[in-house]
Amino acid sequence: MEKLMLKDIDVNNKRVFVRVDFNVPLDDNGAITDDTRIRAALPTLRYLREHAAKVVLASHLGRPKGGFEARYSVAPAARRLSELLETEVPTLSDCIGPEVEAKVAALKPGEIVMLENLRFHAAEEKNSPEFAEALARLADVYVNDAFGAAHRAHASVSGVPALIQPAAAGFLMSKELDFLGGALESPRRPFVAILGGKKVSDKIKVVETLLTRVDSLIIGGGMANTFLKACGVDVGKSLYEPSQVELAAELLDLAERSKVAVHLPIDVVVATDINAEEGEIVGLDAIPVDGAIVDIGPATGDLFASVIAAARLVLWNGPMGVFENPVFAVGTFGVAEALAASQAVTIVGGGDSAAAVEQSGLASRMTHISTGGGASLEFLEGKVLPGVAALTDRHG
Repeated sequence: MEKLMLKDIDVNNKRVFVRVDFNVPLDDNGAITDDTRIRAALPTLRYLREHAAKVVLASHLGRPKGGFEARYSVAPAARRLSELLETEVPTLSDCIGPEVEAKVAALKPGEIVMLENLRFHAAEEKNSPEFAEALARLADVYVNDAFGAAHRAHASVSGVPALIQPAAAGFLMSKELDFLGGALESPRRPFVAILGGKKVSDKIKVVETLLTRVDSLIIGGGMANTFLKACGVDVGKSLYEPSQVELAAELLDLAERSKVAVHLPIDVVVATDINAEEGEIVGLDAIPVDGAIVDIGPATGDLFASVIAAARLVLWNGPMGVFENPVFAVGTFGVAEALAASQAVTIVGGGDSAAAVEQSGLASRMTHISTGGGASLEFLEGKVLPGVAALTDRHG
């Protein structure tokens, strides 16, 4: 990586501003339902404490309206972190201001505090220079370990590191960039990409980028319906994008010219309602006019699994069907099982794919599960992420 990493910098007795991604899901009682993102930051935070840093954590949580809202407080995340680190992690009353500056100034080496939700200030998302300056007053060193927010040009992501040098990547950020960057720049072969989810339009650039790098492309989920339509399949009432059918045909033509094998569903599960308690397995020539495709069929699952079994690198982003309904999660979980059984390096892009792998109980058998849905997609598109661009160049 061409950016400074945590081990490249001296943090001893320094105030270190660490941008983490503790945007964790909470239930109606404010309890955390999935602490994966907090656990992912532990290597960086343990390293900083062991090296006598004074740690100032900053994160957003949810989408508050630019003012304090108790349900979006980061305090539950700080409490969970306290348990995991076995040390007190107090949540401050705000993220900027004289009182916060005084509390940070009083930190001893190895101590850690959590700033209150950055998005309680609308200036965070606006990347306000004044807000960035107020945050920058809290630290001597900047570390970004929030890959999930790296695609946002917000004050804590790109504004603060412009003011604090050195600015380095934490261990989680480095790991994300190594795995995703390695997949694009020097992939093991055969390299198989699996794309799912609802819309082709969300992933056009990703498809275009991957078609220049992969050996095989598997397409499932709602976006497969648009490709099937481009192949002349009558998809009934299935979700698809009429405006993208012509583009899908062009992408299939590009794949053929690029000698990339594209694998689409060969059978599907259909239902009249995504909340139905059962579906019907049909061939592509038997999709009912009043039915909608809700999952891939068993023959497709076997086809996809055979392609995965022959791979040495697999990148997966997007479910194969309406996996939120357990009845229609069979195809998605089947892909997870195929990845778990594979000898390949397996990289799961964040978002729904990561959630599906967690639900399947197979997360521990994946090589890497990304913590950033939107960020991993933009990275795979070839975009420069603001949170990465803002870090100090290793050879500057």
